[in-house]
Amino acid sequence: MATDVGGYGRSVKRKEDPRFIRGKGNYVDDLKLPGMLYMDIVRSPYAHAKITSIDASKALALPGVLAVITGKDLDAYKLAWMPTLMSDTQMVLPIDRVVYQAQEVAAVIATERYIAADGVALVEVDYEPLPPVVDPYKALDPSSPLVRPDHADKNTNHIWHWESGDKARTDQLFNEAEVVVKEHMYLPRIHVSSIETCGCVASFDRVSGKLTVWMTTQAPHAIRTVFSLVTAASAVGQIPEHKIRIISPDIGGGFGGKVPVYPGYVIATAASVLTGHPVKWIEDRSENLQADSFARDYHMDVELAGKRDGTITALRVKTLADHGSADAAANPSKFPAGLFNVCTGSYAMEAAHVEVDGVYTNKPPGGVAYRCSFRVTEAVHAIERIVDRMAQELKVDPAALRMKNFIPPEKFPYKSPTGWEYDSGNYAGALKLAMEKIGYADLRREQAEKRARGELMGIGICTFTEIVGAGPSNTFDILGIKMFDSAEIRVHPTGSAIVRIGVQSQGQGHETTFAQIVAEELGLPVDNIVVEHGDTDTAPYGLGTYASRSTPTAGAATAMAARKIREKAKAIAAHLLEASPDDIEWGNYQFQVKGAPTRSKTMADVAFAAYTNHPQGMEAGLEAVDYYDPPNLTFPFGAYICIVDIDRGTGEVKIRRFLAVDDCGNIINPMIVEGQIHGGLTMGMAPALLEAITYDENGNIQQGTFMDYLLPTSMETPAWETDKTCTPSPHHPFGAKGVGESATVGAPPAIANAVVDALSHLGVTHLDIPITPWKVHKILEEHGLAEV
Repeated sequence: MATDVGGYGRSVKRKEDPRFIRGKGNYVDDLKLPGMLYMDIVRSPYAHAKITSIDASKALALPGVLAVITGKDLDAYKLAWMPTLMSDTQMVLPIDRVVYQAQEVAAVIATERYIAADGVALVEVDYEPLPPVVDPYKALDPSSPLVRPDHADKNTNHIWHWESGDKARTDQLFNEAEVVVKEHMYLPRIHVSSIETCGCVASFDRVSGKLTVWMTTQAPHAIRTVFSLVTAASAVGQIPEHKIRIISPDIGGGFGGKVPVYPGYVIATAASVLTGHPVKWIEDRSENLQADSFARDYHMDVELAGKRDGTITALRVKTLADHGSADAAANPSKFPAGLFNVCTGSYAMEAAHVEVDGVYTNKPPGGVAYRCSFRVTEAVHAIERIVDRMAQELKVDPAALRMKNFIPPEKFPYKSPTGWEYDSGNYAGALKLAMEKIGYADLRREQAEKRARGELMGIGICTFTEIVGAGPSNTFDILGIKMFDSAEIRVHPTGSAIVRIGVQSQGQGHETTFAQIVAEELGLPVDNIVVEHGDTDTAPYGLGTYASRSTPTAGAATAMAARKIREKAKAIAAHLLEASPDDIEWGNYQFQVKGAPTRSKTMADVAFAAYTNHPQGMEAGLEAVDYYDPPNLTFPFGAYICIVDIDRGTGEVKIRRFLAVDDCGNIINPMIVEGQIHGGLTMGMAPALLEAITYDENGNIQQGTFMDYLLPTSMETPAWETDKTCTPSPHHPFGAKGVGESATVGAPPAIANAVVDALSHLGVTHLDIPITPWKVHKILEEHGLAEV
């Protein structure tokens, strides 16, 4: 009987939870250092304005206020601007002009946090308002105000054009098509709204010249490199990378919003370097919601071509991407629109062509993820909505249309029309399971009966394919840093181990799942393995946690490092068993002599010998490092079915049932995967029904607090139903694919398709999300169906 070490497939309880449920988590704002100062920020009330003067005299007269930092102060040190992850530039503090509401204008440094806040209220800034541009289509008009006149080589708000696929063949297929459907779709701005806002404590030691920054970042190593590059271009002088330590402690949620470098990080760091004191900056909730990077804001024109028998032949998409005042997205360098061109989804088609244009507007920088892998949510929404639209046009069941057009399992690895090589999948198997489990045929009968009685019930399907796990390094980089990831394992003499990983947990349970990988690969009990992350002085270099890449990359690195250790351990075991290494095999979590399994040594036996009785000539110790460069991305997928009922009196959409069948390959910890899916479904329901950031014509944000920006609570969240299929990735060391973002990607189109399905007999073909009661009630009123 195999020993249970708590390896793959075990629902091991999370190692992190005891400290979290006891309130013992260690967050940035918990840090208090001797002599620490506090920073607060003056922000712009205007979306576009010239700064005519900044008078800090009243603030400086307030006891406890030590300094007021302006853009001109930073400019003297060449720190008024900073690079973004997409090789654009962004103001740290403005010198003479603000370009979005809530932009940082000046920073107050004080001995106490609330004195700093009082100082902010005393800084007097005179503005000369300028006309803003809020609509991205109007921003492309030659007469539009320029958002970024600092780009001397440009006289336009257009940032870049990117396209993918075969345009000529796609156009030809559209010309030959028997049926073409099209829709304009808008995915609005939304905000990740993590429980913990952004912040940092910067501490510069003038004696050692070392800078230590505790900060809320999902990518500490990349941030360290950026900090060194920023100081190299400044008048402060470069702080060498080995003298910068970034510590990312416990983080209360990231979801992509804690990948970018925010101006507050840079100002606090500059203040610490110049004063010699530690400086703390923590955003408040409104600052976080109004000024930090946003997700989505994609305006998509989507077309699908096919035959009358339901065969899909081609997809064509044109998109305008509103990036606000800076292209500060967190995409790989070669992919300004992320991995949006995976938008052919789960369907075999002959050709596709995708165009995306980025544009500046007077809004905060946008384009970061919201628990979506580099624009995959936008891609999935486009294809899953337009496939339903095709089914509606052809008057066929949307499930049947999908079944007819799925990429069949025997076609994997499958080359998509836009160049991606899907690793594995069985889309029909997942949808068939979902339909059987939810009782699809019975639900269709129920819907017909209810519709005859005037009741509104909808059934929505989404069969998405994700693309996660960036690298490989020959294609993916951020600011020139190749995308791979890393792990370091050291086995101690008594058989316990420490694992250090290049990715950073923000609640995903890395301290548990990465320990389980080592437990499985080395046969050590999971309780004897500790996982460290988030400290650039100790962890190996990594690109961070986002885009569902931790398990596909750092998880793979951990397995590969463990296998390096196991290979050396095999030689030590042979020495202990007085056998040839060729006669040693690994089974039941121990080394044993082939044909004589009772002659065996455990990994703990071998670990002790590695320090006390290793073969002559062999290097002592038992440890390894691996930098894993994936040969390809992984392609998790799922089949979701949503059942909604619509209240004809209020227009409210009620999710009666939602079944999610996910396939993320082999699973490390089923309980943690289940938790990821539940959280992701709720974060997918939110933009489908509730969340949106909008601006008025003057660039004023309309949802600047949680009174207006609606987050789902347990009251709005249905009881999610889940199941799974398993199609392992053929190239990943243990067949995993990643799951962190699948549910957030798949849920919105499933819900939107359900609502449109409920209203389709009224001629409704599309509704933009969020699908609010007001939108639905308006349709019911127009058709005389609203109940009074």
